[in-house]
Amino acid sequence: MTKWTTRNIPSQNGRSAVVTGTGGLGYQDALALARAGAHVVIAGRNPRKGAEAVAAIKAAVPGAQVRFGQIDLANLASIAAFAEQLAREQDSLDLLINNAAVMTPPERRETSDGFELQFGTNYLGHFALTAHLMPLLKRGQSPRVVTLGSIAARSGAIDFDDLQAERNYKPFPVYSQSKLACIMFAFELSRRSRAAGWGVESLAAHPGITRTDLIPNGAGRSSLPGMLRRFLPFLFQPAWQGALPALFAATEPTARGGAYYGPDRLSGTRGYPTEEKPPEQALDATISASLWEVSQDLTKVSFGL
Repeated sequence: MTKWTTRNIPSQNGRSAVVTGTGGLGYQDALALARAGAHVVIAGRNPRKGAEAVAAIKAAVPGAQVRFGQIDLANLASIAAFAEQLAREQDSLDLLINNAAVMTPPERRETSDGFELQFGTNYLGHFALTAHLMPLLKRGQSPRVVTLGSIAARSGAIDFDDLQAERNYKPFPVYSQSKLACIMFAFELSRRSRAAGWGVESLAAHPGITRTDLIPNGAGRSSLPGMLRRFLPFLFQPAWQGALPALFAATEPTARGGAYYGPDRLSGTRGYPTEEKPPEQALDATISASLWEVSQDLTKVSFGL
């Protein structure tokens, strides 16, 4: 695969997109899509950060069609309200990028619905959001859902006996589980969409090791990962480059539903988009189906609309 960049994004004129996360990768996704002509909703929890992101995109792309949508992925009621508001504003949706994440808070925390914060935000929040937006996606033009995994998922495992890490909270393994769950969700959504004829393509992507605020905001600036992020920045590729695999999955005509995209160099830690072999655990269709059913029960949502 050649060095695919945002210059390779086909025109997105007439297409609508929702991207979760107002900074880092989410900002870069929204900027690139707006530059290509899409109508973009950049969705996040903090209205101030959302307004700043929208203003920055409009300054960089005169005439950009971008707006902020408030959503707290750690709150199921907020997710439902966001989807209801979007359905009032538009009749269809062409692209959803499930990007926002929380990474390795040192102490166990919970969402407003009582889920462990990382599993609840990174995975269950996006699972519920996708379910709520599925009616709009089904009416979209060649609709796609791109869900962000992580190279951390390679060491992940789904612990059905302690999904919420109530008995054994270790920050990085819990993060790895949440990101493995995201990849499994992307693949299971692809299988179910094809089987049911929903017409929605589902893909997974990961950014490699990228310079964003995910580590400082989660583990903290004084943590070992935070110190590496601050004092060894050359270990991290820039956010615009980390966003490329998701943008490739979202816009490239040759990107395949049910595939996994990441950087092409140094074991997937940096580089330009390429299709890569997913973590072996993510390919277990039986566990993925079980996780899907558990997730519907936990979030009280259904894709069978």
